Amino acid sequence: MNGLNINVGRGHIYGLLGPNGSGKTTTLSIVMGILRQSAGEYLWFGEKPDHHARTRIGSLIEEPSFYPYLTLNDNLRIIARIKGISDEHINPVLGTTNLLKRKYSRYRTLSSGLKQRLAIAATLLGEPRVLVLDEPTKSLDPEGFSDLRNIIQQEADKGTTVILASHILDEVEKVCSHVGILNAGELVMEGKVEDILSGKEVVYITVENPEEAHKVLTGCQLIEQFEQEKASDFRVLLKKDTSPSDLNQYLFKEGIVTSRLIKQQNTLESEFLELIKHPRSGG
Repeated sequence: MNGLNINVGRGHIYGLLGPNGSGKTTTLSIVMGILRQSAGEYLWFGEKPDHHARTRIGSLIEEPSFYPYLTLNDNLRIIARIKGISDEHINPVLGTTNLLKRKYSRYRTLSSGLKQRLAIAATLLGEPRVLVLDEPTKSLDPEGFSDLRNIIQQEADKGTTVILASHILDEVEKVCSHVGILNAGELVMEGKVEDILSGKEVVYITVENPEEAHKVLTGCQLIEQFEQEKASDFRVLLKKDTSPSDLNQYLFKEGIVTSRLIKQQNTLESEFLELIKHPRSGG
């Protein structure tokens, strides 16, 4: 990690994004005490972490360890003992993850998706104030994806803070209130999802004179980035509050005729890919 500085507010659903090797799991492992950082510090609830602070955090980072020949109920009873909470918490979390009917099934009989649901149920035991989830949608089917989104939103509505690392950008865009994008251990962008996406559009254009268009686009103050995808095709990221019509008028004034102009609302995925290709300073 390189000078990483992240501040997650109470009740935020904070998505940590980045390509493989960018430092997502390392970051979460450090703040959960699984790995030791070489420099810097981190705080939980405004204080240096201790055992009491960690009891208020539910985490799913490493592969969860359950006893294959024990039932779901007995596995969760063991975790409840470790957390120092009563068995009364077990039924609610099994209900939340749609596993209550499998309460007395042995762990080894579960599919990979149901095993992931049980891991999520274990993180919810004891009503933690913070959830730290590394790739929580792993092994889940589309129904599991939807259920997990609902669980995360319900927890946030209760004031629970959720920090999750994921490479599924569409899912993060649907559920997260804030996002931090990592690349090679550096935070290249951070902020509210709506702020990152608001007012920006991607425009695809086809022109008759690509060499001249390249020169004109290079000096255009209406755009943030552009790429020449094929001989006569360009992908253009407009600046905030700039419309495709503004770009078309500018090109026409500069003698560039477009035979095709298609706009596409910018998504978290397109913004992510743009940042990885053309890193900007973090916010």
